[in-house]
Amino acid sequence: MLRQVADGVLVHESEFVQSNAIVVRGRDGVLLVDAGLQDHELTCLADDLSELGQAVVAGFSTHPDWDHLLWHERLGAAPRYGTARCAAAVQEQLSDPGIKAEITAHLEPTGIAEHVPLDLYGLITALPAGAARLPWDGPQVRIIEHRAHAPGHAALFIEQCGVLLAGDMLSDVLVPMLDLAADDPVEDYLAALRLLEEVVDDAGAVVPGHGSVGGAGQARARLALDRAYVLALRDGRDPADPRVGPSAKPGWEWVADVHDGQRQGLARRGEPGGDPAGGDAQA
Repeated sequence: MLRQVADGVLVHESEFVQSNAIVVRGRDGVLLVDAGLQDHELTCLADDLSELGQAVVAGFSTHPDWDHLLWHERLGAAPRYGTARCAAAVQEQLSDPGIKAEITAHLEPTGIAEHVPLDLYGLITALPAGAARLPWDGPQVRIIEHRAHAPGHAALFIEQCGVLLAGDMLSDVLVPMLDLAADDPVEDYLAALRLLEEVVDDAGAVVPGHGSVGGAGQARARLALDRAYVLALRDGRDPADPRVGPSAKPGWEWVADVHDGQRQGLARRGEPGGDPAGGDAQA
Protein backbone atom coordinates (compact mmCIF):
# COMPACT_ATOMS: atom_id res chain seq x y z
CA MET A 1 0.00 0.00 0.00
CA LEU A 2 1.25 3.49 -0.85
CA ARG A 3 2.04 5.78 2.07
CA GLN A 4 2.58 9.51 1.70
CA VAL A 5 5.85 10.74 3.19
CA ALA A 6 5.80 14.30 1.80
CA ASP A 7 3.64 16.41 -0.47
CA GLY A 8 3.49 14.49 -3.75
CA VAL A 9 5.84 11.70 -2.62
CA LEU A 10 4.58 8.24 -1.67
CA VAL A 11 6.38 5.03 -0.71
CA HIS A 12 5.46 1.37 -1.19
CA GLU A 13 7.43 -0.88 1.17
CA SER A 14 8.15 -4.47 0.19
CA GLU A 15 8.00 -7.29 2.71
CA PHE A 16 11.42 -8.39 1.39
CA VAL A 17 14.30 -6.62 3.20
CA GLN A 18 12.14 -3.52 3.62
CA SER A 19 12.70 -2.45 0.01
CA ASN A 20 11.18 0.91 -0.90
CA ALA A 21 9.56 1.84 -4.19
CA ILE A 22 9.01 5.60 -4.46
CA VAL A 23 6.28 7.43 -6.37
CA VAL A 24 6.64 11.14 -7.17
CA ARG A 25 3.62 12.97 -8.58
CA GLY A 26 4.16 15.05 -11.69
CA ARG A 27 1.94 17.12 -13.97
CA ASP A 28 0.83 14.29 -16.27
CA GLY A 29 1.67 11.22 -14.21
CA VAL A 30 4.22 9.84 -11.78
CA LEU A 31 7.89 9.06 -11.59
CA LEU A 32 8.52 5.57 -10.17
CA VAL A 33 11.92 5.01 -8.55
CA ASP A 34 13.18 1.46 -7.87
CA ALA A 35 9.83 -0.12 -8.71
CA GLY A 36 9.97 -3.11 -6.42
CA LEU A 37 10.20 -6.80 -6.11
CA GLN A 38 7.50 -9.44 -6.05
CA ASP A 39 4.64 -9.91 -8.51
CA HIS A 40 1.91 -9.29 -5.96
CA GLU A 41 3.63 -6.15 -4.69
CA LEU A 42 4.08 -4.73 -8.17
CA THR A 43 0.45 -5.54 -8.95
CA CYS A 44 -0.62 -3.83 -5.73
CA LEU A 45 1.43 -0.79 -6.69
CA ALA A 46 -0.19 -0.70 -10.14
CA ASP A 47 -3.64 -1.00 -8.53
CA ASP A 48 -2.89 1.85 -6.12
CA LEU A 49 -1.77 4.10 -8.95
CA SER A 50 -4.85 3.20 -10.97
CA GLU A 51 -7.11 4.12 -8.07
CA LEU A 52 -5.32 7.47 -7.85
CA GLY A 53 -5.83 8.01 -11.58
CA GLN A 54 -2.06 8.15 -12.12
CA ALA A 55 -0.02 6.61 -14.92
CA VAL A 56 3.72 6.01 -14.75
CA VAL A 57 5.39 8.49 -17.12
CA ALA A 58 9.01 7.79 -16.10
CA GLY A 59 11.01 5.28 -14.10
CA PHE A 60 14.44 5.44 -12.52
CA SER A 61 16.83 2.83 -11.16
CA THR A 62 19.22 4.18 -8.56
CA HIS A 63 21.85 1.54 -9.33
CA PRO A 64 22.43 -1.75 -11.16
CA ASP A 65 21.65 -4.29 -8.41
CA TRP A 66 19.00 -6.84 -9.38
CA ASP A 67 16.39 -5.62 -6.89
CA HIS A 68 16.46 -2.11 -8.36
CA LEU A 69 16.03 -3.20 -11.99
CA LEU A 70 12.61 -4.86 -11.88
CA TRP A 71 9.37 -3.86 -13.61
CA HIS A 72 5.88 -5.15 -14.34
CA GLU A 73 3.83 -4.94 -17.53
CA ARG A 74 0.98 -3.27 -15.64
CA LEU A 75 3.23 -0.31 -14.91
CA GLY A 76 3.31 0.49 -18.62
CA ALA A 77 6.06 1.23 -21.11
CA ALA A 78 7.40 4.55 -19.81
CA PRO A 79 11.14 5.16 -20.21
CA ARG A 80 13.13 3.78 -17.30
CA TYR A 81 16.22 5.86 -16.72
CA GLY A 82 19.54 5.28 -15.04
CA THR A 83 22.87 7.06 -15.08
CA ALA A 84 25.15 6.32 -18.01
CA ARG A 85 27.40 4.17 -15.79
CA CYS A 86 24.41 2.33 -14.34
CA ALA A 87 23.05 1.57 -17.81
CA ALA A 88 26.45 0.36 -19.00
CA ALA A 89 26.70 -1.99 -16.01
CA VAL A 90 23.20 -3.32 -16.76
CA GLN A 91 24.09 -3.89 -20.42
CA GLU A 92 27.10 -5.88 -19.30
CA GLN A 93 24.83 -8.01 -17.12
CA LEU A 94 22.36 -8.59 -19.94
CA SER A 95 25.14 -9.64 -22.32
CA ASP A 96 25.30 -12.82 -20.22
CA PRO A 97 22.47 -15.07 -21.47
CA GLY A 98 22.40 -16.82 -18.10
CA ILE A 99 21.97 -13.73 -15.93
CA LYS A 100 18.27 -14.27 -15.19
CA ALA A 101 18.86 -17.89 -14.25
CA GLU A 102 21.67 -16.73 -11.95
CA ILE A 103 19.36 -14.24 -10.23
CA THR A 104 16.71 -16.92 -9.75
CA ALA A 105 19.29 -19.31 -8.30
CA HIS A 106 20.56 -16.56 -5.99
CA LEU A 107 17.02 -16.03 -4.71
CA GLU A 108 16.13 -19.68 -4.15
CA PRO A 109 17.15 -19.67 -0.46
CA THR A 110 14.97 -16.62 0.19
CA GLY A 111 11.73 -18.29 -0.87
CA ILE A 112 10.76 -15.48 -3.26
CA ALA A 113 12.48 -16.65 -6.46
CA GLU A 114 9.27 -17.72 -8.20
CA HIS A 115 7.60 -14.42 -7.31
CA VAL A 116 10.20 -12.07 -8.82
CA PRO A 117 9.31 -11.11 -12.42
CA LEU A 118 12.33 -10.95 -14.74
CA ASP A 119 10.69 -10.55 -18.17
CA LEU A 120 11.27 -6.77 -18.16
CA TYR A 121 14.45 -6.90 -16.12
CA GLY A 122 17.05 -4.20 -16.72
CA LEU A 123 15.46 -2.34 -19.64
CA ILE A 124 17.18 0.91 -18.70
CA THR A 125 17.62 4.03 -20.84
CA ALA A 126 20.96 5.73 -20.21
CA LEU A 127 20.89 9.40 -19.33
CA PRO A 128 23.67 11.55 -20.79
CA ALA A 129 26.90 11.22 -18.86
CA GLY A 130 26.95 13.70 -16.01
CA ALA A 131 23.22 14.49 -16.25
CA ALA A 132 22.23 16.66 -13.29
CA ARG A 133 18.43 16.63 -13.66
CA LEU A 134 15.86 13.98 -14.46
CA PRO A 135 14.03 14.69 -17.73
CA TRP A 136 10.33 14.69 -16.88
CA ASP A 137 7.34 17.02 -16.42
CA GLY A 138 7.29 17.07 -12.65
CA PRO A 139 9.12 18.58 -9.69
CA GLN A 140 12.80 19.27 -10.26
CA VAL A 141 14.74 16.12 -9.40
CA ARG A 142 18.47 16.55 -8.90
CA ILE A 143 20.66 13.56 -9.72
CA ILE A 144 23.55 13.05 -7.31
CA GLU A 145 25.75 10.45 -8.99
CA HIS A 146 28.67 8.82 -7.22
CA ARG A 147 30.67 5.58 -7.04
CA ALA A 148 29.72 4.26 -3.62
CA HIS A 149 28.13 0.81 -3.39
CA ALA A 150 27.79 0.19 -7.15
CA PRO A 151 28.84 1.69 -10.50
CA GLY A 152 26.66 4.62 -11.49
CA HIS A 153 24.81 4.74 -8.18
CA ALA A 154 22.68 7.87 -7.85
CA ALA A 155 20.66 9.50 -5.13
CA LEU A 156 17.80 11.79 -6.15
CA PHE A 157 16.88 15.01 -4.40
CA ILE A 158 13.36 16.34 -4.96
CA GLU A 159 13.97 20.00 -4.36
CA GLN A 160 10.38 21.24 -4.22
CA CYS A 161 9.45 19.09 -1.21
CA GLY A 162 12.90 18.41 0.23
CA VAL A 163 12.94 14.62 -0.09
CA LEU A 164 16.20 12.70 -0.52
CA LEU A 165 15.93 9.32 -2.21
CA ALA A 166 19.20 7.75 -1.12
CA GLY A 167 19.32 4.43 -2.97
CA ASP A 168 21.28 1.88 -0.96
CA MET A 169 22.67 4.45 1.46
CA LEU A 170 21.52 6.24 4.65
CA SER A 171 19.63 3.18 5.92
CA ASP A 172 18.62 2.60 9.51
CA VAL A 173 19.02 -1.18 9.12
CA LEU A 174 21.87 -1.71 6.63
CA VAL A 175 25.45 -0.64 7.16
CA PRO A 176 27.20 1.00 4.20
CA MET A 177 27.96 -1.71 1.65
CA LEU A 178 31.13 -0.88 -0.24
CA ASP A 179 31.91 -1.82 -3.83
CA LEU A 180 34.93 -3.95 -3.03
CA ALA A 181 35.67 -4.40 -6.73
CA ALA A 182 36.45 -0.67 -7.05
CA ASP A 183 39.98 0.71 -6.98
CA ASP A 184 39.36 2.64 -3.75
CA PRO A 185 36.03 1.57 -2.23
CA VAL A 186 36.51 3.47 1.03
CA GLU A 187 37.31 6.82 -0.58
CA ASP A 188 34.50 6.29 -3.12
CA TYR A 189 32.07 5.94 -0.24
CA LEU A 190 33.41 8.91 1.69
CA ALA A 191 33.28 11.04 -1.47
CA ALA A 192 29.64 10.03 -2.00
CA LEU A 193 28.80 11.03 1.56
CA ARG A 194 30.37 14.43 0.94
CA LEU A 195 28.09 14.90 -2.07
CA LEU A 196 25.01 13.92 -0.06
CA GLU A 197 26.12 16.24 2.72
CA GLU A 198 25.39 19.17 0.40
CA VAL A 199 21.65 18.45 0.56
CA VAL A 200 20.97 16.61 3.83
CA ASP A 201 20.15 19.74 5.80
CA ASP A 202 17.51 20.64 3.20
CA ALA A 203 15.93 17.18 3.40
CA GLY A 204 12.71 17.03 5.39
CA ALA A 205 12.57 13.30 4.65
CA VAL A 206 15.06 10.64 3.57
CA VAL A 207 14.01 7.41 1.85
CA PRO A 208 16.64 4.65 1.74
CA GLY A 209 16.48 1.76 -0.71
CA HIS A 210 15.99 -0.54 2.29
CA GLY A 211 14.77 0.49 5.71
CA SER A 212 12.55 3.05 7.33
CA VAL A 213 11.75 6.50 6.01
CA GLY A 214 13.48 9.15 8.11
CA GLY A 215 11.95 12.49 9.00
CA ALA A 216 13.46 15.94 9.47
CA GLY A 217 17.03 15.76 10.76
CA GLN A 218 17.36 12.04 10.09
CA ALA A 219 19.30 12.45 6.85
CA ARG A 220 22.09 14.28 8.70
CA ALA A 221 22.09 11.75 11.55
CA ARG A 222 22.20 8.77 9.21
CA LEU A 223 24.98 10.32 7.15
CA ALA A 224 27.05 10.81 10.28
CA LEU A 225 26.46 7.19 11.27
CA ASP A 226 27.42 5.93 7.81
CA ARG A 227 30.59 8.03 7.81
CA ALA A 228 31.60 6.78 11.26
CA TYR A 229 31.08 3.19 10.09
CA VAL A 230 33.21 3.61 6.94
CA LEU A 231 36.01 5.32 8.84
CA ALA A 232 36.02 2.55 11.45
CA LEU A 233 36.11 -0.05 8.69
CA ARG A 234 39.02 1.78 7.04
CA ASP A 235 40.95 1.99 10.30
CA GLY A 236 40.24 -1.58 11.40
CA ARG A 237 38.28 -0.45 14.45
CA ASP A 238 35.07 -1.80 15.95
CA PRO A 239 32.39 0.48 14.46
CA ALA A 240 30.13 0.24 17.53
CA ASP A 241 27.29 0.58 15.04
CA PRO A 242 23.72 -0.13 16.23
CA ARG A 243 22.99 -1.89 12.93
CA VAL A 244 25.35 -4.75 13.76
CA GLY A 245 25.76 -6.82 16.88
CA PRO A 246 23.24 -7.40 19.66
CA SER A 247 21.54 -4.03 19.09
CA ALA A 248 20.60 -4.85 15.48
CA LYS A 249 16.93 -4.75 14.57
CA PRO A 250 15.29 -8.18 14.98
CA GLY A 251 15.44 -10.06 11.70
CA TRP A 252 18.48 -8.10 10.54
CA GLU A 253 21.14 -10.00 12.46
CA TRP A 254 22.64 -11.10 9.12
CA VAL A 255 23.96 -7.55 8.61
CA ALA A 256 26.76 -8.54 11.00
CA ASP A 257 27.85 -11.10 8.41
CA VAL A 258 27.93 -8.35 5.76
CA HIS A 259 30.13 -6.31 8.07
CA ASP A 260 32.48 -9.23 8.73
CA GLY A 261 32.77 -9.90 5.01
CA GLN A 262 33.67 -6.29 4.29
CA ARG A 263 36.19 -6.16 7.11
CA GLN A 264 37.88 -9.30 5.83
CA GLY A 265 37.71 -8.12 2.22
CA LEU A 266 39.45 -4.86 2.99
CA ALA A 267 42.07 -6.70 5.04
CA ARG A 268 42.82 -8.98 2.07
CA ARG A 269 43.27 -5.97 -0.21
CA GLY A 270 46.03 -4.73 2.07
CA GLU A 271 48.01 -7.98 1.95
CA PRO A 272 50.88 -8.46 -0.53
CA GLY A 273 49.36 -10.09 -3.60
CA GLY A 274 45.91 -9.65 -2.09
CA ASP A 275 42.76 -9.74 -4.18
CA PRO A 276 42.06 -6.15 -5.37
CA ALA A 277 38.35 -6.92 -5.34
CA GLY A 278 38.53 -8.12 -1.75
CA GLY A 279 36.47 -11.21 -2.48
CA ASP A 280 32.69 -11.44 -2.31
CA ALA A 281 31.80 -9.54 0.82
CA GLN A 282 28.26 -8.47 0.04
CA ALA A 283 25.05 -10.29 0.79
